[in-house]
Formats: sequence, C-alpha cells, structure tokens
Amino acid sequence: MLKPILLVEDNPRDLELTLLALERSQLANEVIVLRDGAEALDYLLRRNTYAERDDGNPAVLLLDLKLPKVDGLEVLKEVRATAELRSIPTVMLTSSREEPDLLRAYELGVNAYVVKPVEFKEFVAAISDLGVFWAVLNEPPPGSLRLNRRGSI
Repeated sequence: MLKPILLVEDNPRDLELTLLALERSQLANEVIVLRDGAEALDYLLRRNTYAERDDGNPAVLLLDLKLPKVDGLEVLKEVRATAELRSIPTVMLTSSREEPDLLRAYELGVNAYVVKPVEFKEFVAAISDLGVFWAVLNEPPPGSLRLNRRGSI
C-alpha cells in the first residue's frame, strides 16, 4: 500500500490549486488534507481524532508556513523532535520569501522550502514536480513502500 501525501494548508485557493496539481501529476498516493497545525500534529502523533488511524507516516509532508493554531515552523520543530516522525520528508510550501522564515525552516530540518508561484501554470507545475519527486523519484527511508516509475510496487 502506498503511503499518503499529507497536505497541511489553510488557504482554500491554494488548497484547491495544490490538489489540482497533484491530480494532474497522476500520482496514485492518497492526499490527506488538514487545515491547521494542531490538526497536523494530532494526525502525525496519532492523538485525539486520529488516535485510531492506521500506523505509518506519510510519504511526504507538504506544510504551509502560516497556519492557524500552530504555525508550520512549530509543526516542523515537533516532527524533527519526535523519533517516529523525524524521517518524514517535509516540504515547506509557502508564499513567504522572508529570509528569517527560510533560515528558521532549514535550521529546524526542512527538506525543501518552496515559495508558491503566483501564476497558475507555474503553481501547478511546481506542485506537480514536488509530488512526483517525493512520491516517486525520492528514495524513501528503509521499510517504506512506494511505486516504481511504471506505477507498481
């Protein structure tokens, strides 16, 4: 079974565009959408509403920087501080080009920092490339399942 892509995004427009882009990249991975940082931590740490979810971590965590309740940097900090979550590839997907945000994200161990393009075509292409890289091309940690380039395990 393929690991899901975990998308944490609160902006409805960016969420819709991201889902469209992932769909166009024809990935077989399920996309789990969460709307704030607290919900993301609950999901990842299997607590509250997500206490009974299936074992396993997502193939990749696509994380917005500016989130309600708990911001993306705090989520990233918790992910990297938790042994069971530390190996999750995490991409900060944000509209912020501010150097302090970029530096802090890398200090906390983000795998990639992607500024969301403003133009629709560029946005779709960037998200599609991200999905393909992390779900298909990237070599996951040992013990992970993934599709090969022909679409089978």
